Amino acid sequence: MIEVHQLTKRYGPTVAVSEISFEASKGEVLGFLGPNGAGKTTTMRVITGYLPPTSGKVTVAGYDVEEESIEARRHTGYLPESPPVYPEMKVSEYLAFVGRIKGVPRGELRKRVDEVSEKCAIADVQSRQIGKLSKGYRQRVGLAQALIHNPDVLILDEPTAGLDPKQIHETRDLIRGLSGEHTVVLSTHILPEVSKTCDRVVVINAGKVAAVGTPDELTQRLQGFESVLVTAEGPREEIKARLERVEGVSRVEESDGANGRATFEVHATKEKDVRAELARAVVESQWRLLELRTSGMSLEDIFLKLTTHEEQIKN
Repeated sequence: MIEVHQLTKRYGPTVAVSEISFEASKGEVLGFLGPNGAGKTTTMRVITGYLPPTSGKVTVAGYDVEEESIEARRHTGYLPESPPVYPEMKVSEYLAFVGRIKGVPRGELRKRVDEVSEKCAIADVQSRQIGKLSKGYRQRVGLAQALIHNPDVLILDEPTAGLDPKQIHETRDLIRGLSGEHTVVLSTHILPEVSKTCDRVVVINAGKVAAVGTPDELTQRLQGFESVLVTAEGPREEIKARLERVEGVSRVEESDGANGRATFEVHATKEKDVRAELARAVVESQWRLLELRTSGMSLEDIFLKLTTHEEQIKN
């Protein structure tokens, strides 16, 4: 549905994004994650046709955003970080105005205004002036204008910026509800946004793609091994020595221990599942196995490693 290939955007001598490539499939919610200044907004403006690329190619719903700009825009809804609303207009007036601009047939306009108002939970404020609404409601109005022409693709730039916790939760639920029906690209530097709303993640740093995948895939790729926590009752040194002899185990670190219990973090070689063998090793040695669970990197760990390490992770 969205294909970005070798996209580069320069502002004079400054390179905002450099040869980035990624895809978003139909019905997918794709998180575009990176620190401030990484190039997220620039990329989104190129995808939506607001900025021309310096080089590379971007297609939306099969249309080239440069060569077939009008058709690509007809299939795209865009919510910039600051909602493009007119504060002096009433909500229903504004949505009808945007609908006419975006080519919604006159006979369907009233129906579409009501549909997006219901979907974005602003039906109860249709008759109110936009400038008198809370920031959360203005954000919903902004999302409604992006949906008014029922686009295949939605580009959302920092959609929860400046909202309170309740408004953030409501906006996330709304975005999740759009998946399947629309392809959504969600730009953010807020980690919970990604874990709670997105199917896949594109991590961008300093204008380059650092990694692409689900949080689980990125964890495996970055760690290079499986980490398992084992807690057992028995002689600490003997348990450690026995775990170290399990095939595929590269390192065993003692985590803590008290009252005859010992916890170890066991590192295994990449793609080697050693959990069954670890359990067998403890039980056959007649020690009491209290806990065995995998221990992975958090999304925050992934983000920090990708955006602070000198060598970026390549696909």
